Amino acid sequence: MPLAIAITGPGSPETMKLVDLTITDPGPGQARIRQSISGVNFVDIYVRCGLYPLPPGQTVLGFEGAGIVEAIGSGVEGLSVGDRVAYVGHPLGSYAEVRTLPASRLVRLPDDVSERLAGSTMLRGLTAHMLLHKVHPLQSGEWVLVHAAAGGVGQIVTRWAKRLGANVIATVGSEAKAGFAYEAGADAVLLHNSEDWVEETRRIADRRGVHLAIDGIGGAMLSQTLATVRPFGMVASIGQAGGPILPIQIEELTAPRAIGLARPSVLTYANDPDLYRQGAEALMMELQAGLINPIGAEYALKDAARAHADLEAGRTTASVVLTM
Repeated sequence: MPLAIAITGPGSPETMKLVDLTITDPGPGQARIRQSISGVNFVDIYVRCGLYPLPPGQTVLGFEGAGIVEAIGSGVEGLSVGDRVAYVGHPLGSYAEVRTLPASRLVRLPDDVSERLAGSTMLRGLTAHMLLHKVHPLQSGEWVLVHAAAGGVGQIVTRWAKRLGANVIATVGSEAKAGFAYEAGADAVLLHNSEDWVEETRRIADRRGVHLAIDGIGGAMLSQTLATVRPFGMVASIGQAGGPILPIQIEELTAPRAIGLARPSVLTYANDPDLYRQGAEALMMELQAGLINPIGAEYALKDAARAHADLEAGRTTASVVLTM
């Protein structure tokens, strides 16, 4: 029988268990795929911990993956058995060797984009598209601040922003991770635990601050991030790997700062059919044109709990994947 990783309830990685799956025939509008890879993302940790509750009846984690179509339900157009596909978004369930999901969720892969690349890139790539094209349509020459730039999201946002002609200031948690940010194309790399990183960011960015700041750290970091943005710039809060975000007063955004604060959700983005297709098509074009998304850590499906523990503890860089 095919295998999957399910959780017994909200909690630590120890709640994740290897279980048998029953193969079901796809219903109308559905397709069944045999997966080769699943991405592991911080949003999976938020679900596992209970910050984002599991939908009723669902226990298998994971929002992105890739594989080969092996069965199609009635009413499905544009897909054939044997097609290579990738996806991101609801419903959960990518930590599995086989899964059935809505055919509308599946994106056919170009010949020169591998399942391995697409299955590890869909969530992070769609996040980058959302941030750089929707939250703040980035212009050539603008300045971007990217926190946790050695991580999966940080690296792909940095690489995509550079392809758009932007200047990127990256922050990392240690000197050991700085090289990954530079390799991704960052123009400057700072330690976000240094005392003067805010002032240094503003100095580098024309002594005015950045146009867009992307904060996936959360905790007490967001208040500092607000101080790095120039008037009429934007801060995108996309996560809280560093803990719950401290309350922000609306007065912190108004004059003389006059900045915007967004809390965008890539899963909401992916749930909009038009935005999903636009983002997926743009991502595939970028991957074909040479956009890189390195895999920093790879685990067998059965070792998903270790993957979560390593990601949560900051022991990984770049993308983290499970292989089937």
